[in-house]
Amino acid sequence: MKRLFSILAIVFLMATGTVNATTNAATVATTVVTATQDDAADAQELGFHQELKKRFIEGGPGFMGIVLLCLILGLAICIERIIFLNLSTTNTKKLTANVEDALQSGGLEAAKEVCRNTKGPVASIFYQGLDRADGDLESAEKAVVAYGGVQMGQLEKNVSWISLFIALAPMLGFMGTVIGMIQAFDKIQSAGGMDATLVAGGIKVALLTTVFGLIVAIILQIFYNIIVAKIDSIVNDMEDSSITLMDMLSKYKK
Repeated sequence: MKRLFSILAIVFLMATGTVNATTNAATVATTVVTATQDDAADAQELGFHQELKKRFIEGGPGFMGIVLLCLILGLAICIERIIFLNLSTTNTKKLTANVEDALQSGGLEAAKEVCRNTKGPVASIFYQGLDRADGDLESAEKAVVAYGGVQMGQLEKNVSWISLFIALAPMLGFMGTVIGMIQAFDKIQSAGGMDATLVAGGIKVALLTTVFGLIVAIILQIFYNIIVAKIDSIVNDMEDSSITLMDMLSKYKK
């Protein structure tokens, strides 16, 4: 009987230990799975930047560095032009009303003082026209037209460089594509047979340079269109304001 109780006790202890071990193993497995899921989530959160960096390095430092340089220089010019154009924007209706009031109350000198205290190309054009309004209207009109061309040149300064980088980035990408394909075919010729592992690297480099070149061109093209639209808006204000100025001077002369 004692042996029977001893055997039953041993079996009970072994069963309890097995259950506990199974429970602990399940807990450990659950912990491992949870940690793995957390690591996968972290990898997904950081995956885009890591993948972008990885692909950039795989593209090769030669062409990828030049494409990145085009992006940096193009964005620098875009930011400079956007800041300059925003500072050049003037409330033309308010300026025209102030110049007209000053012209009626204080004459040409008061109107020119208003233009001196106002920033922007429209105020500069007004000043040049008012400064030559002592003579005939034809001289004032010629001054307005000539100085309007000067101001337009200032607005469009360095914009052609953005166009250059927009065209240059995908061209560099295509050149990298051609060079990568040439390297792939050189490996095939050296191996004397077709093997996917031999040409995969060269083809991948070729495609990566093309993709990054197109991405740079798309980014710069968006900024370029914004800048051109802003320049067109300012130029239209300059032309309308110039006509209004000549009408004001004509009334003042009469």
